[in-house]
Amino acid sequence: MMARKRGSRVIVAEDRPLTAEESALAAEAAAYAASDAAYTQYEEEAEGDDLGPPPTLAEAIAALEACGDAEKAAGAAAYHKVERRYLGVPVPLIEDMARLWRAQATLDERIALADGLWQSDIHEAKVAAAKLLTQARIRPDDGVWRTIAGWVPGFDAWAIADHACNAGGRRLAGAPERLDEIETWLDADTMWTRRATLVMTLPFTKSNHPDAAEQAARARILGWCVRLAPDRDWFIQKAIAWWLRELSKHDAQAVADWLAEHGATLKTFARKEASKYLT
Repeated sequence: MMARKRGSRVIVAEDRPLTAEESALAAEAAAYAASDAAYTQYEEEAEGDDLGPPPTLAEAIAALEACGDAEKAAGAAAYHKVERRYLGVPVPLIEDMARLWRAQATLDERIALADGLWQSDIHEAKVAAAKLLTQARIRPDDGVWRTIAGWVPGFDAWAIADHACNAGGRRLAGAPERLDEIETWLDADTMWTRRATLVMTLPFTKSNHPDAAEQAARARILGWCVRLAPDRDWFIQKAIAWWLRELSKHDAQAVADWLAEHGATLKTFARKEASKYLT
């Protein structure tokens, strides 16, 4: 259970006075929002529910297929421009499925299902695979990390790469030593693998008060940005700008210093995006 304070949204009618009914409703809403009472959001406990066994790989794919939309699938294929099967299932629905499957499965079962979905080479199944392994706390998580890292050499499109990198980034907070492995991706032949070095490490940009390990990680990854900056590929330039822009929200000086020294090595659009939040 999690207790939350109620918030309020005030809608102001600027062009006319409130009617008596509207005034009464507004007063009631204000009193409700200002009260000290908290409401409780109930979350069903998985241990007390019989959710049944996790789906087999075939059942999981069938569930995704059942939610498909041919028109949306054609649009997704045209948009992503990668030759694979598309089902036309929206991401929020995939997330709902993955949430249920996570609750039904043991960690080993989740890893096996996720890897099977990824290897199917269906776009939505790959997204579901990443969602199955996207979780803040997993212990032990070596199997999860090895599975995600094993997917990286096969990255070939930004959407599935970003979903997988989001899952992988969760595995770095408690194990920054994994940066040693990620650094080897800088020398990969494929652009998508090199790009993953920055997208997967975005969590290290987020803290306003980084500890010594986080500060060391930031300095290290800023060095990776220097190494990647001469790469003219649009996605690489975009990833560098993305990493710097996110860091600038929490450490503007570090980004300003980086741009002062290395900004000229970026394409104009990347340099502009990286400095978006700098004053």
